[in-house]
Amino acid sequence: MDDPARDPERRDPDRRDLRLRDVVAALESLYPLESAADWDRVGLVTGEPDQPVRRILFALDPTLAVIDEARDWDADLLVTHHPLLLRGVHSVATTSAKGASVTALVRAGVALWVGHTNADVADPGVSTVLADALGLADQRPLSRDGTNAGRVGELASPVTLAEFADVVASALPATAGGIRVSGDPDAAVRTVAVMGGSGDDRFDDVRASGADVYVTADLRHHPVLEAREEARGGPPYLVDAGHWATESLWLESGRERLLGALGHPAAATRVETRVSAIRTEPWTFVVGANAARPAPAVPPTGGVS
Repeated sequence: MDDPARDPERRDPDRRDLRLRDVVAALESLYPLESAADWDRVGLVTGEPDQPVRRILFALDPTLAVIDEARDWDADLLVTHHPLLLRGVHSVATTSAKGASVTALVRAGVALWVGHTNADVADPGVSTVLADALGLADQRPLSRDGTNAGRVGELASPVTLAEFADVVASALPATAGGIRVSGDPDAAVRTVAVMGGSGDDRFDDVRASGADVYVTADLRHHPVLEAREEARGGPPYLVDAGHWATESLWLESGRERLLGALGHPAAATRVETRVSAIRTEPWTFVVGANAARPAPAVPPTGGVS
């Protein structure tokens, strides 16, 4: 059956097409470009401002597979959280993945708009959605530099660290890597700090917040080891819940907020939206998880046999 929304002969004359410039203006009212970090590359990447927009696909990453999905769905606009061209490129030949991505977008007529750190610091933004998913009340910014990065909030009642890790696992989409935790499983936690995506540069803010536990992603060996040394085995405990998992929840929020900013419901405009079905988490499996056992408090002494 033909889609009446995409057939000029069957369109409702009382409904109007959106233009890309209209959608970009709405997105940037929600996630202002000036709130992005200086190093970030956000905003419109490809597209003609006057082109009509009838279908919008949301995804975390502008991978080749996601671009194919956008093309196959006849999307006019792809909205992603992560940038396609964060670092400088000197060629967009199809011999590289970046070049193939740009070429595929242009050939298919799919515009690309990126909301990265400007979506991180929005309220509601990436970390707000994560905090809401974990049931945190009395939320406040984690950062102390005025950027509104991260959130801190309270659980309804104290739980053990192990119980809280189960809450995180239940609230987030499943991943190959699961949830990594550093701390005493029986320790009580109630005040929770969160940072969607990479967050091991915020340990000073976490300590200053008084959080019992910090949920983020991409935690590296040396920063984590130093943070746990500073804590002397106590709080703040650490939960690495994965980059894709902690940020992907934002996509549905972004979709709903954009529709609101455009004056939806769809009666006024011809626009369809959806969140990509493609998981862009790069990991596929884990071997040997939980095989290690905690080191004994006192190393065994040597002996002579």
